[in-house]
Amino acid sequence: MPHSPTPRDSGNLPVLSAPPLIRLDAYVAEDGSTVVNGHLLEMGGMRPANEAILDAIAMFARTLGAPVAATVIDRPAQQVARLRVYPDGSSRTIAEEEDLPPGRERTAAEEEAFPPLARVERIIQHTQREELHAAFVLASALREHLSLRRGAEDELSLEARAIEAYIAYLRGDYMISTVLALTVARIRCRTDLNRAAPEVARATAAWQRLWDEGQVATRGQELLRMWERLSEEGLLHDPSHHAMAQAVRTRLERGSRYVEGPAPAAAAALPAAPEPAAPEDRPLKPTRRGLRRFTRRPGRSAG
Repeated sequence: MPHSPTPRDSGNLPVLSAPPLIRLDAYVAEDGSTVVNGHLLEMGGMRPANEAILDAIAMFARTLGAPVAATVIDRPAQQVARLRVYPDGSSRTIAEEEDLPPGRERTAAEEEAFPPLARVERIIQHTQREELHAAFVLASALREHLSLRRGAEDELSLEARAIEAYIAYLRGDYMISTVLALTVARIRCRTDLNRAAPEVARATAAWQRLWDEGQVATRGQELLRMWERLSEEGLLHDPSHHAMAQAVRTRLERGSRYVEGPAPAAAAALPAAPEPAAPEDRPLKPTRRGLRRFTRRPGRSAG
């Protein structure tokens, strides 16, 4: 007899009060782009992100005939919302202590239902089609949820962050790319120094594209410390890594700018962009009950 993902009573009917076994995930990016289970939602008619998310999750609930759990990372609000969404389209938010703790078994079940590797393949497809905005938002959503579920130092979380940094580089968002790549390099230097050199090299490649002198100096000093530590440990085996380390040292000593960027006069005319914070420097607020954005009465579903 096949196993049903929905809790059933003695009459084989869905138990509506039972906690859902698998939690869906959703993500709202800074620009309002919305992702549900690794799919970018089309926001036709400029629908609010919260309504689009609730409608998409309610569709799952109607298909199952039972409530669906969901974790929503809302970056504009810097908050994690934990939800119960019902087949009639209604929803309520719950406090973190009311939710089931992830645990290894639950994390494995969730990722079996919506595997990270399938999401990576979708990100790659968008990148190959040069749909870089979609690829970046999907990569950000994947990294945020893996970090929340597994921790920022988990191998999958690090790989997702490295992908996000690479796509940011392709988009020309060199500051964001540098911040993300430096975070990966920083974690590698702390947890697995033998694997750190390629990550420091990627961070250096993004840093070389920066023009803001303050960022060049600040980020460059951290890169130089990483290269010097790797050198002291005898872990610079690739000649290109020696060259990159020397390039960082030389640029800091000379205070020169990257030669392939725009002309200095043009760069000076550009307004200085605010420094983006690394994701781990912007902690999400704990869930609390009654978040109106994700609380809806019965019959409000658009589907």
